[in-house]
Amino acid sequence: MEEHFFQCPYCWEEVSILLDTSVTNQIYIEDCEVCCNPLEFAVKFENEQLTSFSVQQSQ
Repeated sequence: MEEHFFQCPYCWEEVSILLDTSVTNQIYIEDCEVCCNPLEFAVKFENEQLTSFSVQQSQ
C-alpha cells in the first residue's frame, strides 16, 4: 500500500488515500474524507510505482 495526497475537487482540502500497488489499473469511486462527496479515481502502477493518478468529481 502507498499513501498518496491529492486536492479534493469539491472542497479543495488536501486529502490522503491508500493505494494498492499490486493492482496495475484501477478505477473506482470513494467519498472524500472531508466533505463526503463522491470522487472518481483512475490510478495506474508499473512495477509497483505510481505512473498515473487522477481524481475528479463523480457524476
